[in-house]
Amino acid sequence: MPKESFFKNRIKSVGFAFKGMFLLLRTEASIKVQFVIALVTAAAGFYFEISITEWILQCLAIGLVMGIEGMNTAVEKLSDFVQPEHDEKIGFIKDVSAGAVMIVSILASIIGLLIYIPKIF
Repeated sequence: MPKESFFKNRIKSVGFAFKGMFLLLRTEASIKVQFVIALVTAAAGFYFEISITEWILQCLAIGLVMGIEGMNTAVEKLSDFVQPEHDEKIGFIKDVSAGAVMIVSILASIIGLLIYIPKIF
């Protein structure tokens, strides 16, 4: 069987990534909430006419939260597959993964407050 070209492999990889993104958005409640928050935040950015630097920071914060949430979901699904029964070590792993989401969510909230509080008041 002939080996596929590098270019074809990259196209397939991008396809798998889009599939994963849509699966995440379709199946996970937390990412749906974060997606709505991202849309509201983007609308606020247009309304308040934030600067390009503020857009960059806002987009990075949104992407980081949603990306880490995706990784958290993957860790949880893999943990449940590996050990369906309650296990203290798996619980620790899942808690740490959720904690990572909390850290970036707090940071994203601070970034949002720094951008929008001066514009609101």
